[in-house]
Amino acid sequence: MRKNFLYIISVILILSISRCAKRGTPTGGAKDSLPPVLIRAVPPLNTTFFNEEKITLFFDEYIKLKDINSQFITSPPLDPNQYKISPESTVSKKVEVEFLDSLKSNITYTLNFGSAIEDFNEANPLTFFSYTFSTGSIIDSLYLEGLVKDAYELETEPFISVHLYPIDSTFTDSTIFKKKPFYIANTLDSVYFKLQNISKGTYEMIAIQDVSKNYLFDQNIDKIGFFEDPVKLPGDTLRFPLLFKEIQNFDWTRPKFINDHHIVFGYYGDPTGKEIKLVSEVPKDFKYLITKHTEKDSLDFWFTGIKEIDSLVFKLSGKDSMIQKIVKPVRPILDSLDIEFSHSGTIDFLDTLSVKSTLPIISINEEFVEIRDSDSLVIPFKSFINKNKNQIFLDFEKTPNNIYSIKILPNAAIDFWGDTNDTIQTSLNTKKIEAYGVIILSVKTDEDYNYFIELLDINGETVRKALKNDSSRYQFDYLNPGTYGFRLVKDLNNNQKWDTGNYLKKIQPEEVFYMDGEIVLRANWDQNEIFIVK
Repeated sequence: MRKNFLYIISVILILSISRCAKRGTPTGGAKDSLPPVLIRAVPPLNTTFFNEEKITLFFDEYIKLKDINSQFITSPPLDPNQYKISPESTVSKKVEVEFLDSLKSNITYTLNFGSAIEDFNEANPLTFFSYTFSTGSIIDSLYLEGLVKDAYELETEPFISVHLYPIDSTFTDSTIFKKKPFYIANTLDSVYFKLQNISKGTYEMIAIQDVSKNYLFDQNIDKIGFFEDPVKLPGDTLRFPLLFKEIQNFDWTRPKFINDHHIVFGYYGDPTGKEIKLVSEVPKDFKYLITKHTEKDSLDFWFTGIKEIDSLVFKLSGKDSMIQKIVKPVRPILDSLDIEFSHSGTIDFLDTLSVKSTLPIISINEEFVEIRDSDSLVIPFKSFINKNKNQIFLDFEKTPNNIYSIKILPNAAIDFWGDTNDTIQTSLNTKKIEAYGVIILSVKTDEDYNYFIELLDINGETVRKALKNDSSRYQFDYLNPGTYGFRLVKDLNNNQKWDTGNYLKKIQPEEVFYMDGEIVLRANWDQNEIFIVK
């Protein structure tokens, strides 16, 4: 018994020693997850009667500055040539901001570093860090905060600037185009903003996607959000601006010569009602056709009847007057009539087959178009040319699980110059009914207004559109399995499209609502959904 006891003790000791001697990898302790800590500032935070040439911020560990040019925001704004920040690319335990120009008197300044200050080892950011001082006797303490939301898109882009302008005798509607704001904040990489250290007063407030980073509203490139009523401080504390892109102010770009029968007139804004007038002398058999490019903001000027071109002179209707443009042949690009089918492989029941053309089509001869099904039976169809003269639509009835052969022979399509197409053909399948799903949507709104519904795919592209009906119930048939969502547009003017806003006219964009969550649709499945709009 004693021997057994000693044996057991010996085994336990051996196992204990072997475990103690087992190799391991040193962990080095817990990973640092804390941001740098400001331990001292010279001059101190909230200094009044500030008259120094620089400020120095001391931290408890080595730091680096990341994306300082986009993260650093001053309020009121200072030009980059008015200050210098260091270190630019090295590691240090301090940050210095040197002022290269004099500051305004009796003003509270806030230097917002955003998330630019990070610790060197683990890149932990010191988020929303700011330094405030005053060149006068007091530190202004009022603030304004809120969230920025895109008026149309589901996701709001980051780094939106929020501006305040004092409404005084010098303020006009054009101020935001010409002068920098008095107070500024930025959402950085979020949608939240906070304007701090504001003095008492009444202000115009806007939010802009400041593409040029010049603190001005550039109408042709920036999104904007504004309010009809001014901000009053003290009083207001929260604001939620909606960002939208205005229709650009109309203007022509330089006309581009393509070849001896094609000139492109690019433009900005809405070309409705704008005129292109040829003033050069041309032969009697000269003809022209103007179409709108389907993908670019440009008008295509097609013409025939001129064999050699030295130059052509046009008059274009601008904002207030006619402007003259001279087009000379430069580096011509050869082209020819080329057509192709819009679908390949499969076609859904609700799709309409079309034939896309590189040149404008004037006529279609159905005698040279043939559509047959899997039993070689001829399928009747209707054809028409779209308004832009670059697509021929072939509308025919489709049945499930069938194969359609489409052949287009020469002389089916005639272009603007009398030329015709080469032979093209394709074969398209239709699916079984069971391969599709159905979404049945019920819409509930908290008030009565006109609207339309858009069914969106996983990329946010519009798949189907439905106008408001009396039942507020909408059925979307023959949908491919996948992930979908819904968007409701409050269509107050009943023009069946989303209308943007305008700052100078004080017009807000039409409201847009997205249904919460995603809809995962399976094949051979009817999905019932409720869209509650608040």
